[in-house]
Amino acid sequence: MDWNKLLTEKRIRPSMRQDDARSAFESDFGRITFSPATRRMHAKTQVFPLTDDDNIHSRLTHSLEVMSLGYSFSILFCESPLFQQKTGKNNYELFREIPVILKNGCLIHDIGNPPFGHFGETVIQEYFRNFFESGRVNVRLTDGQRRDFEHFDGNAQGLRVLTKLQNLNDCFGLNLTCTTLASCLKYPNYGPIDKSRLETKKVGIFQSEIGHARVIAEQCGLMKGDRIVRHPLCYLVEASDSICYLTMDLEDGFKKGLYTLSELKETIEDDFPEISTYLSEEIHDSAKITKIRNGLIGKLVNLAYRYFEEHIEEIEEGTFNRELIFSASPLANRLQKFCIEKIFSINDIYHLEMVGHSVLTWLLDFYIQNLFCRSREYLDRALALMSESILRTALDETECAGFEELSDYYKLRVIVDYIAGMTDRFALKTYRELSGRG
Repeated sequence: MDWNKLLTEKRIRPSMRQDDARSAFESDFGRITFSPATRRMHAKTQVFPLTDDDNIHSRLTHSLEVMSLGYSFSILFCESPLFQQKTGKNNYELFREIPVILKNGCLIHDIGNPPFGHFGETVIQEYFRNFFESGRVNVRLTDGQRRDFEHFDGNAQGLRVLTKLQNLNDCFGLNLTCTTLASCLKYPNYGPIDKSRLETKKVGIFQSEIGHARVIAEQCGLMKGDRIVRHPLCYLVEASDSICYLTMDLEDGFKKGLYTLSELKETIEDDFPEISTYLSEEIHDSAKITKIRNGLIGKLVNLAYRYFEEHIEEIEEGTFNRELIFSASPLANRLQKFCIEKIFSINDIYHLEMVGHSVLTWLLDFYIQNLFCRSREYLDRALALMSESILRTALDETECAGFEELSDYYKLRVIVDYIAGMTDRFALKTYRELSGRG
């Protein structure tokens, strides 16, 4: 890989920026920060759906914390003689680029997630598997187009949000730099699922964004034959995300009384002996869990970054096939197992996730029935309820004059784009109003 290409300032559409003292990456940060899609993350689930507890994380607060860890990684990167040599830049030059690129990637990494967290992805996937199998509506799709819905993923939706759905005057969305977009292209895959490789374990690019994804890959030098590989900085964005959800979900779970500090100590003490020191301090338990969280973050960041440098040649060759943090130390694996057993499987979460199932399933049924199966009178009314900008994006992409001219793929795309963009509470409110349950 050529680091001059990996850090390109080129965009999918050439920039119209003039008289801007900021770098292209700093301009990206402004575009992301002021985006409505970023604002909507404040009301989307991280772990606990529809919570009234203001201390519990949302997608936005999680993304801000991931961004903080991305910045920590960027400092290690910029001060590294290895990367100064690889890029041909000194630490000052790198500090104008790497920190803001990683902050951008971290801030947008969850921007495409649907309502009700990762379970929302599962609901959409299951809905379309049953929908296509039932044959109750005759839709014509290619295998790849069908796969987009049966394997719906927030990462692929995020790429669509950033490159298309934040529609101002054209179909280029926020028109971010290819480097920023590549830094969060976690699954550069638009073909069949292949779980033997990290890059292809999910659908990370919808059929509608293949063209944009190829431009990103070509500009950043990420093509290995016919295959798109991850950008090296994507591994640091991924590590920032993983460390955050492990440690912050741990803190949220403790505040909800889901486990005791002694249980946590028993699980991680072998790999994190510092916990004994924190627990012996004469301070309140809420201060202890905060100190434990900070200590875990510091340790995991350093472990992951060291592993990143040790394996950079494999990463650049496109042969690296594992997640940094879960390979660098057994500590992350122990934390993940603990969170799954103690936090993610509680009845309250399951109950609210099934509320999400009812809401999303009903909304998908409602819009598909009214836009595919009923008379023009119903179609007009259903379209009037939806986002005008989402419909306009589909029409601009396909150069169609109206909804009826769209292919079945893009009709479904409009429906899923609209529902996936909802916040948890807006989805619930819409469900109640349209179903008459309000």
